[in-house]
Amino acid sequence: MQLPAVLGEPIRFVLNWGRRYSLWVFNFGLACCAIEFIATSMGRHDFIRLGVIPFAHGPRQADLMVVSGTVTDKMAPAIKRLYEQMPEPKYVISFGACSNCGGPYWDSYSVTKGVDQLIPVDVY
Repeated sequence: MQLPAVLGEPIRFVLNWGRRYSLWVFNFGLACCAIEFIATSMGRHDFIRLGVIPFAHGPRQADLMVVSGTVTDKMAPAIKRLYEQMPEPKYVISFGACSNCGGPYWDSYSVTKGVDQLIPVDVY
């Protein structure tokens, strides 16, 4: 990002400080709750384009992983792998009924009964 010479170092210091202490979010969306999370995070004024809620490009840059949607047994190894790739400190949010306890599909043979059976969850 090129800054005008008049602003220079003071503004660069503030930008670097903001990047350093921001909570970088990684959304692992599996079903319809992922659409709801995107609608929630975008909001009415699209603050993400301004960098208010920074989204990480992958798990290695993220501090917070949001798991949203139905977690199946086939996706369980991928979720564990993504969690292991995140640097410390790492936090997990389980977003929606399906990722919390299986939702309406809890009695299916292929549904994991909550993401907390795979990785530690901080907020439900």
